[in-house]
Amino acid sequence: MKKLIIMCLACVAVLSSCEEDYNNIVVTDNRYAIDWNAAADSSSTGLISNFWNATSNYFNYTATGTEFHYWPQAHGLDVLLDAYERTKDESYKSYFDKWFTGVKTKNGNTFLNHFYDDMQWNALSMLRAYNATNDEKYKTATIVLWEDIKTGWNDKGGGGIAWNKGELNSKNACSNGPACILAARLYQQFNDAGDLEWAAKIYNWEKEVLFNPSNGAIYDNLNASTGVISNYISTYNQGTFIGSAVELYKITGEKTYLNDAVKAANYTINKLTANRILNTEGNADLALFKGIFVRYFTQLIQTPGLDAATKKRFVLFLKYNANELWYTGTNKQYVVFKSDWKSAPYFLSETELNAQLSGSMLIEAAALLKKSGDMD
Repeated sequence: MKKLIIMCLACVAVLSSCEEDYNNIVVTDNRYAIDWNAAADSSSTGLISNFWNATSNYFNYTATGTEFHYWPQAHGLDVLLDAYERTKDESYKSYFDKWFTGVKTKNGNTFLNHFYDDMQWNALSMLRAYNATNDEKYKTATIVLWEDIKTGWNDKGGGGIAWNKGELNSKNACSNGPACILAARLYQQFNDAGDLEWAAKIYNWEKEVLFNPSNGAIYDNLNASTGVISNYISTYNQGTFIGSAVELYKITGEKTYLNDAVKAANYTINKLTANRILNTEGNADLALFKGIFVRYFTQLIQTPGLDAATKKRFVLFLKYNANELWYTGTNKQYVVFKSDWKSAPYFLSETELNAQLSGSMLIEAAALLKKSGDMD
């Protein structure tokens, strides 16, 4: 594994001046140009160096402890996959099997869990690992999780997958968006028509119940026992709805899905931001939300069929956020982040796994867009 690449290596120290219009906000930047590939190596290596538990083979919840949380493990594997797919560096790939054994063992020798959304995330990351390795154990584990996830669907509230196995009336965006993405990807890979049916019915339920068609907001949940819809809106739910729409657009070519994704993205970048930077939604689980949005927002940017003007606007937004995180929100000694992308942690105790994952996902997204030629 590469050594930590600190600021002087990760950024080309060449002053550059540019003006870019981020939805009518003109930013003049005279700071050094960033080598996004090197920055991504630094951030993903920082994730490993500061959070990987080399004894038990999972990601510690803090940089100073060994606490295990199940759902962030999926996103940790996703970042390793991002880095491997970008570089083809076998040192990143060497963690995949360790992760599989360590997470399964720590979770009670199973990947099954009480929370449907948590299982969906681990299934999505293991499906990616299967594609990267062709190792059947990742596919098998993904299918086992998918079969269990489908049991979360019930007719309370007109359908939808429940949030967890003990609250079947709680129909949440967080347990339906990722499930739709998973079903759609399983269909695209293995061509089981039943998976496409699942993807469509999950999407249709979420759109009908939790999506505001007038502005693109995704409401958090329906309490099916009372009929009350929560008006809480997060980058997490915006991101997974975008991801769902993108997957179904890829399958069907129906422009309605792409329009839904663009509307949800526009809401996010216009309403869930402060000075064009994604909001700091909080710590703990909330610190991972922005990274989830970034992942699926990036996939929307790279979707064929997105009009050029919208794509350019979205790329500039992501670049602006990545610039701000790298310039002002990164502790360059350890290459770690906080949930506030405008403020760097001074001590390792000021960061946590979820915040590190969100930051790493943003930097990897910038490197991906730079490599693909989508970002100047």
